Amino acid sequence: MKRIYDPIHHFIELDDGEQALLDAPPLQRLRRLRQLGLAYLAFPAAEHSRFGHALGALAVGERVIEGLRRHSPGYFTSEADFARQRRLLRASLLLHDVGHGPFSHACEAVLGVPHEARTDAILALPQIAAALEALDIASADVRALVTGDDDERFPVLREIVSGPNLDADRMDYLLRDGYFTGVVSGRYDADQLIGALRVFERHGRPVLGVDGRGTVALESFVLARYMMFSTVYFHHTTRQFERILHAALRELWPQPRALDPIEAFLEWDDFRIFDALRSATSVAGRALRERQTLYALVAEFNAQRDLSTFETCRQLLLDRYGEAVWADEQEQSMHRLPLGAEPGATVLVRTQTGLVDAREASDLISRLSGSAHWRKLYVLRERADVMAARELCAGVVTQARRANSSDEPVAKGALAHGRSMR
Repeated sequence: MKRIYDPIHHFIELDDGEQALLDAPPLQRLRRLRQLGLAYLAFPAAEHSRFGHALGALAVGERVIEGLRRHSPGYFTSEADFARQRRLLRASLLLHDVGHGPFSHACEAVLGVPHEARTDAILALPQIAAALEALDIASADVRALVTGDDDERFPVLREIVSGPNLDADRMDYLLRDGYFTGVVSGRYDADQLIGALRVFERHGRPVLGVDGRGTVALESFVLARYMMFSTVYFHHTTRQFERILHAALRELWPQPRALDPIEAFLEWDDFRIFDALRSATSVAGRALRERQTLYALVAEFNAQRDLSTFETCRQLLLDRYGEAVWADEQEQSMHRLPLGAEPGATVLVRTQTGLVDAREASDLISRLSGSAHWRKLYVLRERADVMAARELCAGVVTQARRANSSDEPVAKGALAHGRSMR
């Protein structure tokens, strides 16, 4: 048994077969991929890797399946069935991020291939296939769990690996990212949430849900996700450097299809990107190397009711500064439909009156369900007057607030203010 110490979950144990899988080069490559991409440019301690996260997801998955064994024993047909599902779950969680490229989603935007699409090719590599065979695990089963395919053989494991709400991936990364960024709002009651997970039967199929006593923990989990998106994942500094990174990667990879072969793709990691940028003379390369903030944040609009104000500000900035303006719009669903669930259902919660949707069990979750929006307006520092741009948007916001209180048309008053500042 191999014991690895982790600051989040403490000792994580692996058997010999899992250790062989972890030693495979595609998994060791995860050590050289930062979990949060360029977020370390805003949060200096956010240097943790996807390798640590893979181990953390396994640790969470182990706690989840052991809890289900105690609290939902009827889900497993036998000890052999439990052992088989446990092996499959642990291996799948180790492999769930193996298809990521340098700087994760920023890389995907340039190469045009999602990391899940790389999974098949990586699972077929001889060393990975041999390690899975030694664990008596079918590569096809791992693929189904990692990619979230509509495979009915292991619906509960699919929710734990790649589900939209109660997956071990999210349970670990919220704790881990909060720890390494120092953002306390990313914390939630993991012990209570994991201890409250149950397998329920819904329309003849097993579904992962939550015992009613874990409702508050589920609320803290949903809220933590919202807070981490607001504070870390869509931080204005991170977002602007991701945009700069896109430009740098397009310079490094003028022919993205050249990285389609999996062997060529796996040769790249965060370290190699910065080695390649070491001598770059382009604006984007120097900005990443020296942390030069090419863009200035002008205004943020995170409420849906601010959409018209955002659009007015964007148009005024475009009229004045043209291509020097960048509008960054991000959207995330905080609480979503489970994989393969009937329309309208999210997480099931067992209450005294029976199984209900989490939105019915919790007003907080009901309010946080659906999409959240983060909209930001930037200008290039070299091509725009930053203070004037900020004053323009501040004037629009002020005019909008007055309009809201007096029912005056927002766009008319805002545009008039914009013209007066020219």
